[in-house]
Amino acid sequence: MDGVPESHTGWTFLTNHARVLAAIADNHSARIRDIAAHCRLTERAVQKIIADLEQDGYLSHTREGRTNTYRIDPGKVLRHPAEAGLTVASLMSLLVKDEVDRATTSAVRSRPHAST
Repeated sequence: MDGVPESHTGWTFLTNHARVLAAIADNHSARIRDIAAHCRLTERAVQKIIADLEQDGYLSHTREGRTNTYRIDPGKVLRHPAEAGLTVASLMSLLVKDEVDRATTSAVRSRPHAST
């Protein structure tokens, strides 16, 4: 089936909600299709996650032509009692920084070595 990401088995450290939020933090006008591909989720799953995040006030969107522009509430506190006091901004700063570091590291590894 085209467009459906390969499945993942086992547990992971991050929830799909955190992954979607991080993808939106990286690109506030990302299309659902692009978010789904990045997070390895179906478009329907991303739509549901976005609806959850909007319902609880973590995310809002405005329609601009044919695209949505998302706005994350950076001061919103995470839901789980174990993260009491931790804001969305704190979480996103860790995740988005990691994405930048991974992209940079990947680019450096893929460069051919200079010969001497």
